[in-house]
Amino acid sequence: MTKLDTDGLQPRAATSRPPTERLTARDFPPEVLQLFDGYVHGLLDRRGFLERAAQYVLAGSSASALLDALSPRFAAAQQVPTDDARLHTEYVEIASPAGYGKLRAYSARPQKAASKLPSVLVVHENRGLNSHIEDVARRIALEGFHALAPDALFPLGGYPGDEDKARALFGQLDQTKTREDFVEAAQFLQRAPHGNGKVGVVGFCYGGGIANLLAVRLPWLGAAVPFYGSAPPLELVPQIKAALLVQRAENDERVNAGWPAYEAALKAAHIPYEEFVYAGAQHGFHNDTTPRYDQAAAALAWQRTIALFKRALRTPERTKQSKK
Repeated sequence: MTKLDTDGLQPRAATSRPPTERLTARDFPPEVLQLFDGYVHGLLDRRGFLERAAQYVLAGSSASALLDALSPRFAAAQQVPTDDARLHTEYVEIASPAGYGKLRAYSARPQKAASKLPSVLVVHENRGLNSHIEDVARRIALEGFHALAPDALFPLGGYPGDEDKARALFGQLDQTKTREDFVEAAQFLQRAPHGNGKVGVVGFCYGGGIANLLAVRLPWLGAAVPFYGSAPPLELVPQIKAALLVQRAENDERVNAGWPAYEAALKAAHIPYEEFVYAGAQHGFHNDTTPRYDQAAAALAWQRTIALFKRALRTPERTKQSKK
């Protein structure tokens, strides 16, 4: 059953704020946010966004400035330093014979672990492995997991350091091969010598769709948490064995349109799941590099995500030790 969360998500009155304070979705007309969503997902090119957004620009500004204000600020959003001494981080290359032949991923895990670690695959949005997703992987690692974040753009040279270029490259991928790369990445975690064999996946937008796909492809998957992701092939839904936690934004017409059919398939197959809709939140609400970030919604969704991974992926011995 859909749960519309309002706890801790009360709307704030409009205030006059200093220019250094970060912008939020409330600072933009809903129509502009919809245009930006179309731009981010390739439904509008840059020129199309600028032309359509121009009508919402205040005097003394420009559509280009509006787009810049909505674009990511990676450095400002970093939560865990790249050289955090508590973590072991590295880039690894993994053979992927059914995919592009080889994939590259960012790996993060605790420097010291009392026992073998549960693992979490982290799947990026439709721009490849940027510094934000690497930071998300480090956040997960600090919770006591081995986090692995592949770069779907590796076969095309890797994330280019520019979001527009990354989106353009993404459209050139053979998604059949790319999906197999993510399957292989999950299998790599399952057999990793320092892992306990239990694997979960969390993904955002495009990555949310991959999380749903892995849930139907991998019967041994322990947990799947799709954030505002597209549904998997509905005929495969009965194959889901993973603990499933679906995170959705209230203001996400494009993705939410596919939920009723997905939910019906889950119910018809008697698949247990949790699903939350975050009141007032936009698509991309967990991404703290852009104004669409909703701090309260993101914190609550992340708390639920980590709690599920701890329940579903830790071995009984580790859980028992942690309670002493």
